[in-house]
Amino acid sequence: MKRHLAVLSATALALCVFAGITLTADQQAKIDSIQKHYREQMPSFTPGSPPDSATRERIRGLFRHEIDDFRAVLTPDQQPVFDKNVAAIRQRRGGGP
Repeated sequence: MKRHLAVLSATALALCVFAGITLTADQQAKIDSIQKHYREQMPSFTPGSPPDSATRERIRGLFRHEIDDFRAVLTPDQQPVFDKNVAAIRQRRGGGP
């Protein structure tokens, strides 16, 4: 359960960044693979206890790389919608992920 919150956050992130984008089956398979890859790298921490600054930075870095990898899967027509979604998330989070 230690990774539970980070996994939920990653899942919520994916739902938000792909809002308004219809993925092909091939794209969805690639996105699923990317999510699995980053989920496995997510550092463990105890829910209810804030992670230390190094762990927070590692999580932020993983999310940034995951976003970049997601974007690479998209077509040039899909990327502006994705970029708008990412910008909206960053604005709500005050600059993250």
